[in-house]
Amino acid sequence: MGLSAFGSRAKSASFPSTAAVFISRASSPPHRFSRSFSLPAPGARTWGGGRAPAARPRRPLPGRLLLSFGGRRPASATAPPPATDRGGSDETVKNRSKKSSKKASSSSGGSSSKLPPVCYEIITLKTKKKKKMAADIFPRKKPANSNTTAVQQYHQQNINNNNIIPAPNWQGLYPTIRERNAVMFNNDLMADVHFVVGPPGGTQRLPGHKYVLAVGSSVFHAMFYGELAEDKDEIRIPDVEPAAFLAMLKYIYCDEIDLAADTVLATLYAAKKYIVPHLARACVNFLETSLSAKNACVLLSQSCLFEEPDLTERCWEVIDAQAELALKSEGFCDIDFQTLESILQRETLNAKEIVVFEAALSWAEVECQRQELPASIENKRKVLGKALYLIRIPTMALDDFANGAAQSGILTLNETNDIFLWYTAAKKPELQFVSNARKGLVPQRCHRFQSCAYRSNQWRYRGRCDSIQFAVDKRVFIAGFGLYGSSCGSAEYSAKIELKRQGVILGQNLSKYFSDGSSNTFPVWFEYPVQIEPDTFYTASVILDGNELSYFGQEGMTEVQCGKVTVQFQCSSDSTNGTGVQGGQIPELIFYA
Repeated sequence: MGLSAFGSRAKSASFPSTAAVFISRASSPPHRFSRSFSLPAPGARTWGGGRAPAARPRRPLPGRLLLSFGGRRPASATAPPPATDRGGSDETVKNRSKKSSKKASSSSGGSSSKLPPVCYEIITLKTKKKKKMAADIFPRKKPANSNTTAVQQYHQQNINNNNIIPAPNWQGLYPTIRERNAVMFNNDLMADVHFVVGPPGGTQRLPGHKYVLAVGSSVFHAMFYGELAEDKDEIRIPDVEPAAFLAMLKYIYCDEIDLAADTVLATLYAAKKYIVPHLARACVNFLETSLSAKNACVLLSQSCLFEEPDLTERCWEVIDAQAELALKSEGFCDIDFQTLESILQRETLNAKEIVVFEAALSWAEVECQRQELPASIENKRKVLGKALYLIRIPTMALDDFANGAAQSGILTLNETNDIFLWYTAAKKPELQFVSNARKGLVPQRCHRFQSCAYRSNQWRYRGRCDSIQFAVDKRVFIAGFGLYGSSCGSAEYSAKIELKRQGVILGQNLSKYFSDGSSNTFPVWFEYPVQIEPDTFYTASVILDGNELSYFGQEGMTEVQCGKVTVQFQCSSDSTNGTGVQGGQIPELIFYA
């Protein structure tokens, strides 16, 4: 940065017309000196008391000169370099009076008068203007008549492998190495290797540059520069999808991560195969963020294949809490047999056993198609194998068994008779099926009121909405709400519960519950648990219809610690019946964590 002191002296000092002296300190504000000086003429006295040596004849640098010495003379120099004034007299270093120093100080804003111990620069002085930064001196050029940057143009063109002839000095269009490197992404220019990516019938030929690839992947380094490197101009990769390979190349060339839901698994496979750990971690994070009951079973199968324990654990959390949704999803039929066994023997599945049974039959039907077998009862039982006995059929409700499993045809006659005897006989027969019910998940309850009360004509429900907003610091699954009941004895209420995020309904249910006249809370459940992401406010609402007066909460808390989960509450604008943070309805959130 140039000194304002020199800006004020530019006109009075005898500087050459093409060069002037500026003293700067990197990354610091302009400094003001109590002494100003000009470069000494040959023969003039200098700081050391002697005379400056005669100027050596040298070819002048057009536009600027650089000095590498600071406020003191460098060891390699005996005097400051001379400067010649083209149209004026030479000046020597002179001490300014205090008066002129104060005057100059006031004009420069009163900056420090100490000499900075840093490098000096001599750059071109045109007018008294604010110094420009490098980005201003070397502006980034843009293609004419274009609404996008050159880099974006190249990115779009390279995604389609539609390379154009670059400008003669295309390197000058991009000020950073990252941008210049990005131009080479999927570009035939200077390519020294090509990849034929994809299975037969769906291949795509992609260009590459060995040096760039070797810098981004140890596998590519060994492939091109290792001891067993093969000098091939074309490499076939049939086990990687072209879109996934392009996503990996884009990360290596452009330092950009571009993931999509339909290609992220294939990209993770490519990143694992070529040992690109940061891209693999980004893929796992993407999968964890987009994880839901619809894809949890498929991701569970893939996470075991990729040896990603964190992703595996997250998949189990979703499958356990939203088991019925996961088992009914289309993705469940795409899992392998080993994953099927793991799910069927899971102790914490939060699902009815009839749902587990029906999901297993659906998987068997699709598996018959994969093995090109007719979807007969015999073949379904054959592909299920020993996994059939992991279904806990004896723990079903009798109605579910009689109307479902017993009439499915998948069980033998002896198995059906033995299970009926298991339900009804005092002496139960031995079964090959697991007869112990699953433990499931234990719901947690977050109670937000410290006390409850009732008063005459205080709290009634006439179809108005009670609502509250909440947020959690960990991912949970809301299973339902705990609600107050009648304060005047036993009564029945009709309840419509709803859970929204930014106005979008995530779950709702309409049901009835009976209260016994106590101040206890009574659970009302959603059809399926709703996944709640951390650090986001959700709106819990309930519309109750009942003729009796009800208990209501008071001394509400804005933050409640429930196990390892912290829940925050705030008022909701949807509440029209008086419920808020301090008092009202919806005293409990029931969730799985």
